[in-house]
Amino acid sequence: MARIKLNVHLPLFKIILNNDLVQKIKITIADSHFLSRKGLVMLLNENTDFVLLAEAMSTADLINQSKFYQPHIIIIDYTSVNFSIKGLQQVVRKYPESKLLAITESNNTEVVSKALSIGVTSHLLKDCDKDEIVEAIYQTAKGQPFMCGKIVTSVLSKESNTVYEYSCEGLNISEREVEIITLVAEGLSNKEVADKLFLSTHTVITHRKNIMSKLGVNNTAGLVLFAVRENLVSPNHFLFSQNN
Repeated sequence: MARIKLNVHLPLFKIILNNDLVQKIKITIADSHFLSRKGLVMLLNENTDFVLLAEAMSTADLINQSKFYQPHIIIIDYTSVNFSIKGLQQVVRKYPESKLLAITESNNTEVVSKALSIGVTSHLLKDCDKDEIVEAIYQTAKGQPFMCGKIVTSVLSKESNTVYEYSCEGLNISEREVEIITLVAEGLSNKEVADKLFLSTHTVITHRKNIMSKLGVNNTAGLVLFAVRENLVSPNHFLFSQNN
């Protein structure tokens, strides 16, 4: 019988049985790396919005735990020992209501795309910082995809045969600039953006130049990277556009 690791701490179970749990985000950590798990445990314990239900060290552990828990989010490293892409399919079947937030060391384009197609909602890399992980948890709990900028960069760079370097840091962009970035990322031309926002085409072009200067990019693909990373548009369109 597969060994199951559960966080059987009395205070935790008192919280779990409390009706006030409704507003808290229940989480299971699935990762065979001890330090990775404990780092995530510390992060979750620092936030009163999160409740850690259990830790799993293999796909078998995680599958067995489905008898006891149905967390809102499973934070999983499907590339670690005793986990796999194939195992994700079993996890999705056993946890139909749970959202999957993958945090891995690799941003291999084919592997990431496969994981997303199987059912992973959000995807980060293990070098992402604390704030990004916390934000990913909140967004994933809402059912909103959250991608590390480096993963999106890798995917889009491969598709366009262009190498981009894009950090995970945020930038100070105005509301008008956000509107323009979003529309451009959705595929609208300068004239279409101008018509939609009741601006002149010249004004839109000027805004685009200013935005691209701020972002340090020189083409539309760079704007798309920013829009996806900031959740202005869904990344799934770009990740799977070749299959549509």
